[in-house]
This record gives sequence, structure tokens and C-alpha cells, in this order.
Amino acid sequence: MLMTSLLEPILTFLPNSTPQAWLDEAVKPDNLPLLLTDHLMCELKAAQTAMLLLRRYAVDKESSQALLEWLKPFEDFAYRKVGDGDLSTKITLSKKLISRSNFEHGDELIAKMVLLIKEELHHFGQVLEIMQARNIPYDNIPASRYARSLMQHVRTHEPAKLTDTLICGALIEARSCERFAAIAPYLDDELKRFYISLLRSEARHFSDYLGLAQLVSKEDITSRIAYFKDIEGELVASEDPVFRFHSGIPISTAA
Repeated sequence: MLMTSLLEPILTFLPNSTPQAWLDEAVKPDNLPLLLTDHLMCELKAAQTAMLLLRRYAVDKESSQALLEWLKPFEDFAYRKVGDGDLSTKITLSKKLISRSNFEHGDELIAKMVLLIKEELHHFGQVLEIMQARNIPYDNIPASRYARSLMQHVRTHEPAKLTDTLICGALIEARSCERFAAIAPYLDDELKRFYISLLRSEARHFSDYLGLAQLVSKEDITSRIAYFKDIEGELVASEDPVFRFHSGIPISTAA
């Protein structure tokens, strides 16, 4: 019942469901290391996106530096393989962030994005623990086209740029939530429980992004949501040269 109530607004919002061809590829045992590795990086990139929004729009210079320092140990491990990945003591920001006086919605953006970052970093640690327990070595891999392709359509002038970026964030979080739920029944008990446990936070992240998008916009955002939905739906339903957590239909199965 809880899973159904969490997914209902997600499934209503998204333009389509994950294709069965993607699920068929995702459940192959040989693809599990790739899937978990990409999931790990998606958690970090989600935290980085939220951090960049805060630094670009919401916080003062000292707070911006604090955000950089907060994510540095995670980025050092992920991109430079510094450390052993034990980052459990570093998921909490030690400094209170100060909102810029010239950004009207700074406090709302800070509150929601700081919580999102904490949760994404916690999930990063959880995925890494699962990989280590299963002797899956970590290696940085190229991202899929998904998020990059969405962001290519973001307008370049403000406040439209911020609005579009937040809409993209809502779509990415919604798709993550939908895909966690779609793949969970095919996984072993440990991974099934883990993926279902992620639904609540991912659903809230979707809702927070969407609410912020309307809050900062000077206009109704219905048409922009529809515009990005069309792009997102095509990315999910079309052939994709690589297999990743947010990729489309693998070319090897599309034929």
C-alpha cells in the first residue's frame, strides 16, 4: 500500500514506463556490477547537481566554499580513487549555510537541497557497501546520454534557466523512483529491500524539485513540464548505445 501511494504521483507524472527490454537487460547477472556502479555515480551526481544549484543561486561565498568541502571526500574517492570509500561520518554538513539577500527563494532552496544532498550521499555509501560486500570493484564509468540530453534543452536566460533545471531535476528523480520500483521484483532479497527503501526519498525529491520549479518561475510551468516530458520519454523509449541505470532500450535488444 505504501509503495502504491508513493508511486501513484510518479507514474502519473512520467510520460511512460520503463521498457521491458531495459528490464530484461538489467536483470542479467553479468550486468549487476555495471548497474550498481552507475547507480553509485548517479547518487553522487544528484548531490553535485543540488550543490551547484545552491552555489549558483542561493548561498554566500563562505557557504559556497563549505559546500565544496562537503562533497570533496566523495568526489576524491569517485574520480581520483582517494581513500577506501568509508565516508559514513561525512554525510552531514557541519556549517549552517547563509542565504544571499538578493535571491528571494534562497531559504526554501537551501532547506530542500541540503536534505537532498545528505540523502544522496547516504545512498552513495549504501550502494558502495553493497558493492564491497559482493566483491564488486569500483571503477568510474562514463555516464549515459540521459541527464546530459535533458539539460541540453534548458534555456540560458534567468529565471527560465533555473526553472528548467529544476524541472529536469524532477524528471530525473521521478524516473529513478519508477525504475527502482520496476527492477526491485527481479532482484535478490537484499537488493529488493534496498531499492524499495529508496522510494520514499526519491518521491520526495521529485516533489521538492517540482514545487521549487513553480515557486521560482514567473509563469505557469505546465507547458515547460510537457516539453521536457516529451524529451525524457523519447530518451527512455528509444535505442541507446550504452546500458546504464537511466538508459533507453539497449541496441542489442532493440532489433
